[in-house]
Amino acid sequence: MPESTPTAPTPAPGPTTPVRADADERLRRWRLVLGGGPADGTGCELAGRDAAMDRTLTAVYGGGGGAGGSRGSERSAGLGGSAPQVARWLGDIRTYFPSSVVQVMQRDAIDRLGLSALLLEPEMLEAVEADVHLVGTLLSLNKAMPETTKETARAVVRKVVDDLEKRLATKTRATLTGALDRSAKVNRPRHRDIDWNRTIHANLKHYLPEHGTIVPERLIGYGRADRAVKKDVVLCIDQSGSMAASVVYASVFGAVLASMRSIATKLVVFDTAVVDLTEQLDDPVDVLFGTQLGGGTDINRALAYCQSLITRPADTVVVLISDLYEGGIRDEMLKRVAAMKASGVQFVALLALSDEGAPAYDHEHAAALAALDAPAFACTPDLFPEVMAAAIEKRPLPVPEK
Repeated sequence: MPESTPTAPTPAPGPTTPVRADADERLRRWRLVLGGGPADGTGCELAGRDAAMDRTLTAVYGGGGGAGGSRGSERSAGLGGSAPQVARWLGDIRTYFPSSVVQVMQRDAIDRLGLSALLLEPEMLEAVEADVHLVGTLLSLNKAMPETTKETARAVVRKVVDDLEKRLATKTRATLTGALDRSAKVNRPRHRDIDWNRTIHANLKHYLPEHGTIVPERLIGYGRADRAVKKDVVLCIDQSGSMAASVVYASVFGAVLASMRSIATKLVVFDTAVVDLTEQLDDPVDVLFGTQLGGGTDINRALAYCQSLITRPADTVVVLISDLYEGGIRDEMLKRVAAMKASGVQFVALLALSDEGAPAYDHEHAAALAALDAPAFACTPDLFPEVMAAAIEKRPLPVPEK
């Protein structure tokens, strides 16, 4: 028999091949997720930077082995009780993780380990990665904050507010200026200001079939921007504890709207009491420190106050930002909404104004508002200018799909 040509065996992937490297990276990531100990099944040892990363995670989410159990066991998690130790941990996580992850870990540390009191220490505040959620926590601690901390806290809040204004102001002003111009119809417009859709619709009866054209006896145009106030906007903000992020964003948007000459903006915050912060709208940081997060909710009382501010119903937009958990008189609240809409007010109900995803809210009250043709929905900061533009132009609101 002829000898067969031997086939060389396929070599196993070496330690430096891509296949082995990918497998090692997956094992490393699983080890960081599971937290180590005999039960994690990885058998992977961490050293150097990876070991340091694991220690920062363990401080909040718990360790792996031993009697403490698995990652997530609060008995094995902890940062101790001193602000210097927490400040060092905050510095460590900024070294090992990107900003978006740092913000999540800070929030989890505050929630899981009860570190709110330490935020009253200036050293602690100087070490944190400032974001909207941290501002909400600081505002909830405002009344307990010692004078030595308030200046640092205002600096932290100022940084977040300034960043939000830079991100949101340009789009908001551009979107609403266009909406205001379009909502002010002009019957003798210049050629470049003609609203052709409305003009054609208004002149259909003047169609000449023999010429295949319309004779536009009446021209309708966009209004040009001027210094006159065209719309009144009332922002009515629920300052209960669950609405912290919404309060921050609403205060920033309130300041942006107040800076526009053609919009007269009022800002009202409420829990069981109602506070008008309109005079502070030129500085959203003052607005935020004028709020008091927490407490009950009386939407009916807040809407009653907002009704008293309305002098031009057909040119007014009322924006209620609330999870609709009403502690006041439900039927009266709904009657007020119905009365405002009947008078010509554009009423907008936002369950949240934040990037936090689907909020908790009172479904029964939301359904009751929808029956009044006032749909209640959660709104992201990026969508808010479009919602306001639609309200100004009196067209259907861009309600996000669920």
